[in-house]
Amino acid sequence: MAHLAGKVAIITGASRGIGRAIAERLARDGAAVVVNYARSAEEAKAVVAAIANGVGKAIAIQADIGSVPDIRRLFKGTIAQLGRIDIVVNNAAKTVFKPIEAITEEEFDSVFAVNARGPLFVLQEAARALGQGGRVINISTKAAQLGFPLLGAYLASKSALEQFTMVLANELGPRGITVNTVSAGVTETKMLEELWGHFPPELKQVSIMRTALGRLGQPDEIADVVAFLASEDARWITGQNIVADGGFR
Repeated sequence: MAHLAGKVAIITGASRGIGRAIAERLARDGAAVVVNYARSAEEAKAVVAAIANGVGKAIAIQADIGSVPDIRRLFKGTIAQLGRIDIVVNNAAKTVFKPIEAITEEEFDSVFAVNARGPLFVLQEAARALGQGGRVINISTKAAQLGFPLLGAYLASKSALEQFTMVLANELGPRGITVNTVSAGVTETKMLEELWGHFPPELKQVSIMRTALGRLGQPDEIADVVAFLASEDARWITGQNIVADGGFR
């Protein structure tokens, strides 16, 4: 399929995990993709190469989403190299695995800089750059609805991002731009691997048992939902939080 042909998509934090899966899926659907990364230059290059091998188009642009000047450079660089922006996916994320009583000011500020403050200014640039029919998709987590231990700062920052979705959907709706959140369930990523290390080993099996479909999610399954929201088929969906968790309960 090439129903995104002629479109340009920015995916923040796209060098690995869910971000990489989204970049590769949108490229398969015909979009020219900007693979944003902060420090993982080699991994970002590998994503660009994989997309090129699939006869897609992608470029990598370094920008730390915790830095507003970097965000503005990301958008300016995209327009300079690809001419336009049609789809923005706020995916970059950072966490710290600590109980609330142990989180330092520096750790809190660092997590919120990447997960909430930075995405707000990504959304600001998106609001300026997107035209009629533009798409914004924010990536959150089902865990934000569950109060999961050790993830206080991370979950609070993702909850803020979900609020930005609803507000910006109302602000950009008159321009025909949709804004939605995709909240991933227990998905096999590097962050999840780190999380398992902080809990008893049986937690993984318990998570599988609590999922209706009987397994953990994969990054490409989140990417498929994002691809739908980026398409014309999703033109009447905005301000929503789409939970993609395999029926986790």
